[in-house]
Amino acid sequence: MQTDKDVLDDVFNKFLSGSQIFKDRDVLRPDYIPSSLPHREEQIQQIGGILSPALKGSRGSNIFIYGQTGTGKTAVVKYILDRLLTKGKKIGSKLDVCYINCRLAGTDYRILANLCGSIGLDIPFTGLATNEVLDRFKIDLDLRKTIIITVLDEIDALVKNQGDALLYDLIRVNENIKNSKISIIGISNDLRFKELLDPRVLSSLSEEEVIFKPYTAPELTDILVGRAKISFINEALSEGALNLAAALAAAEHGDARRALDLLRVSGELAEREGSSKIIEKHIKDAQNKIEHDRISSFLRALPLHSKIIICTVYLIEKNNSISPITGDVYETYQDLCKQLNIEALTQRRVSGLINELDINGILNSKVVSLGRYGRTKKIRLGVPISVIREIYSDDPWAIQLINYSIKKIKD
Repeated sequence: MQTDKDVLDDVFNKFLSGSQIFKDRDVLRPDYIPSSLPHREEQIQQIGGILSPALKGSRGSNIFIYGQTGTGKTAVVKYILDRLLTKGKKIGSKLDVCYINCRLAGTDYRILANLCGSIGLDIPFTGLATNEVLDRFKIDLDLRKTIIITVLDEIDALVKNQGDALLYDLIRVNENIKNSKISIIGISNDLRFKELLDPRVLSSLSEEEVIFKPYTAPELTDILVGRAKISFINEALSEGALNLAAALAAAEHGDARRALDLLRVSGELAEREGSSKIIEKHIKDAQNKIEHDRISSFLRALPLHSKIIICTVYLIEKNNSISPITGDVYETYQDLCKQLNIEALTQRRVSGLINELDINGILNSKVVSLGRYGRTKKIRLGVPISVIREIYSDDPWAIQLINYSIKKIKD
């Protein structure tokens, strides 16, 4: 009988002796910034023009950048800022750059701490008032006599979770310092993001907007061809596989990130099979794997109340064999919260969470007319129940909810 060590040795030896697919697989990862960004020349020129005054010590306009996932927003901004810093060093300009992913940072405090760190100011992980951190940042920033360009990626996550108070404070920093300036670049997937902002914030922004349209299939093919040349060994990727990856990603709103993921994962699957060439089958297998992993990661990362809403819809569908309406969902949601000794959210907030789950494909909602009683939404699960149970099988809260749901169904 083989031991675990023997099994792993077999896996490792098979990999080492197998056919070569990749030259550099990291080229296909989302954090890789290429030396050129095809089909984004217009946006590069526009953003570069807005930021150029920083080379002469002046602050350019704030910039809001919009576009769906995988349209190159973050890559373009990082590419431009890298070139801007290089140019600034060459001519002796004083420039600083701070990139923050607001979804990962999570709180106003952590965003300010990252800003402080970018200018060499150490802030404790916790323990200070947010206003104190902001004051320290302004004092040290002014002493540096610099232009700092601050990128707030996924800025909509900050405003939705924390409100727009920090954004307002950052916009007004320039009014309180004399020797330095701050410019803000906000990046969002939500084209309606500004609807979330207070009128005071909107009036202070003085922003320019840049829109990133989805890539077309031919544009995605160009991008994949360029990456494939430096990622795979010669002729490891078949033309059919490349075209299929581009077509699938184009159908998903022109998502270049998804197209690159398809290539990388398909290459890894071919590698594990011992194949020397990536064909259409590997692309299709990669698509299934990525979709399952995406849903799994998303469902695991959901806040507790969103998980409760999912279990609510599951319970009603199982019990009544029909798609529930909004009122039914909220009533059952309150019941589940009571079972967990958790305070229920307001019906308005629950409706907002349902909309978010609908946008992400976890729930499907449809507005229906009730005649003289007005309109409501019918809601159903957008993913199979078996997938939800598989993913939540090790989640204590979800297990309790699902077990309670099963008991209710039997009763």
